[in-house]
Amino acid sequence: MSDLLLQATFVAATFLLAGVVKGMIGLGLPTISMGLLGLVMAPSQAAALLLVPSLVTNVWQLLAGSGCGALLRRLWGMMLGICLGTAAGSGIIAGGDTRLATAGLGGALILYALVGLARARLRVPAWAERRAGPVVGAVTGLITGATGVFVIPAVPFLGALGLERDELVQALGLSFTVSTLALAAGLAWHGAVPAASLGLSLLALAPALLGMAAGGWLRARVSLGAFRRCFFLGLLGLGGEIAWRALA
Repeated sequence: MSDLLLQATFVAATFLLAGVVKGMIGLGLPTISMGLLGLVMAPSQAAALLLVPSLVTNVWQLLAGSGCGALLRRLWGMMLGICLGTAAGSGIIAGGDTRLATAGLGGALILYALVGLARARLRVPAWAERRAGPVVGAVTGLITGATGVFVIPAVPFLGALGLERDELVQALGLSFTVSTLALAAGLAWHGAVPAASLGLSLLALAPALLGMAAGGWLRARVSLGAFRRCFFLGLLGLGGEIAWRALA
């Protein structure tokens, strides 16, 4: 089997698994994709591959319900912070120092896994939300630009706003959509989105959507609590492996 076919098979399997996770718990596609692809390629290449599947699946999640406009009016400061932070940090993942970006990717996965395993019940008071949103967005953007992972601290912050379940799912979709677009713009600005990567990213969309459908089917048949614990433990080990290889 040729190296190109092996790579394409690995990419398809990665996005299939990432889609299953997203279909079950509403997030995890870019995190799983960046983590697994980061084992075999530079973070900038992995980030370029996730652009199309991430954008399509998150727009789908965003538009799945009503109230998108109200969420955007409420969270516009956070979204602006994500854009500015990603623009500032994208030079790291697109730069020549892949060791720094890889170590950052491993660290982001470890941090996200620890937050998920802790299951801390946080609550942001209404008076602090408007001030904290842009700061959280900027930090999320910096991490996105440096590592391609856009869940910390955005996901815990959105979970602490007291949103209803459907609102939270849409808010996550909004955050991830903006992060994906900002990352795409940052990579393109630094010339880190080759045409070949975009073609492979488009091909990765099919397994990602298939995985999401399978994850939705499994959601009613598998204990989500046990699945989440396994997911975060696996992510912890994956992040540790990536960070160890980068720093060893």
